[in-house]
Amino acid sequence: MKKYDIIVVGGSIGGVLAAKKAAELGKKVLLIEKTSWIGGQFTNQAVPPDEHPFIESFGSTASYRQFRQDVRTYMKTHYPVKPHIKDVHHWNPGHASVSRLSAPPTVFLTLFNDMLKPYLKQGLDLLLEHSVTSATVSDHQIQSVVISNLKNGQSFTAEATYFLDATDTGELLPITSTDYRYGRESQAETGEPNAMETKDPDDMQPVTWVAAIEYCPGEHHVIEQPKHYELFKKEIWPCDNTPILSFYGPDSSTGKTKKFGMFDGEGQGLFPLWSYRRIIDPRDFEAGFYPHEVTLLNWPQNDYIFGNLFENQDEIHHQEMAKDLTRSLIYWLQTEAPRPDGGIGYPGIRLRGDILGTEDGLAMAPYIRESRRIIALKTITEHLMNANLQPELPHVDDSVGVGSYHIDLHMTTRSKRFFYFKTWPFQIPLGAMIPIHTRNLIPACKNIGTTQLTNGCYRLHPVEWNIGEVAGILAATSIDWNMSPKAIYLDAVKLKSFQELLIQEGIELSWPKDKVHVI
Repeated sequence: MKKYDIIVVGGSIGGVLAAKKAAELGKKVLLIEKTSWIGGQFTNQAVPPDEHPFIESFGSTASYRQFRQDVRTYMKTHYPVKPHIKDVHHWNPGHASVSRLSAPPTVFLTLFNDMLKPYLKQGLDLLLEHSVTSATVSDHQIQSVVISNLKNGQSFTAEATYFLDATDTGELLPITSTDYRYGRESQAETGEPNAMETKDPDDMQPVTWVAAIEYCPGEHHVIEQPKHYELFKKEIWPCDNTPILSFYGPDSSTGKTKKFGMFDGEGQGLFPLWSYRRIIDPRDFEAGFYPHEVTLLNWPQNDYIFGNLFENQDEIHHQEMAKDLTRSLIYWLQTEAPRPDGGIGYPGIRLRGDILGTEDGLAMAPYIRESRRIIALKTITEHLMNANLQPELPHVDDSVGVGSYHIDLHMTTRSKRFFYFKTWPFQIPLGAMIPIHTRNLIPACKNIGTTQLTNGCYRLHPVEWNIGEVAGILAATSIDWNMSPKAIYLDAVKLKSFQELLIQEGIELSWPKDKVHVI
């Protein structure tokens, strides 16, 4: 049996950072990931970072801001950028409208791999294409897990002092009998004004299976008609009966749909979808290096609102259908999308699997908005950040980091509700990272003690990064101090010492009141 200090399950953003920090602090660590790429949202899910307006100066961990600059430096060094780009400090390679740092997932992957390299011969083991299949638990203490090689089916057992769940769906929680929730809570459960009267665990936010596409005018790259294309063509947005395969998508401000455009400057719709998550803008590179723009297809129209990919007896079916919805949207764009010139379709749209490490042009894994969530010592409710409920910048005494994003609920799979609330910048409470019963499990992704509503603003890249760093430090510190995370949380003196340690590690615990505002 293999023995470690810490086993990190899931190579998500949080998983990578947790493993790095724990190894950096001298612990023997195992990091396992289901796919062949580490990096989660940045890489195998192909989602450029959604961030708050303060990100270039404050409001994240120091390592996150450094990573953002490392991405820019790497691209300026390894790609033939035009001379003036080298002097652009806050360069955005794709000039995406949704992200201040849109870049190819392969670039993010390179930097994540480089991040772990120094530790791979000094206490860190990395296993790709592996997963945990079972666990031994006694008296709320995880003893060991069984890890399976997804390529050859071989398994082995590993022990650890602490186990970190850094999967995007909280996969380790049911396996270890850790108390958790998922889906929609009731108002009675959370006390949130915007929670619904009844709970429905099956009413989750949608997943999106992202694709990388390039537009090559005058060329023909039409894919084979997807298996369920005709079915998806009949599907309509339940809020106002417009087709899902269209340029229309849900508008939180009106509760109806709104019309989008396709490309910049076309004057069609509210804003262009193509540049929304564009990751390659040829204008910043030497002529001919990138002949065409490349974007990531993560639009409202391929949000999969028809079922859930976990805690569902038909989860495999829904996984395949989520992929087929994305293929269907691509096929519709290629063959039936109305153009401003009166024509139909953009046959020059081409899938770019090389950018995502896949043959079919779709991401290795779906983008998961909503995870299983631990039932924690402290539950984060909308009272802590909803600007309509909180008159001033909120504060928590057990802060272990910061974040800022709107409460953004995408159309859910059962009730089909969606909305968008303005929020204050918020803090990450340590109490939300500690399960009520399981003693040696720490969440390290989007599976901390949020509600469905607050998950909408805690699921973004810089917040998950922060959670992962803290999880790694918390596990290592618990070993060093011979204290459980719960004991550290309940001891005011030790909590203060732990927070001071986090500050030394470059983790911000509070917001400057004079520099932030509601977003």
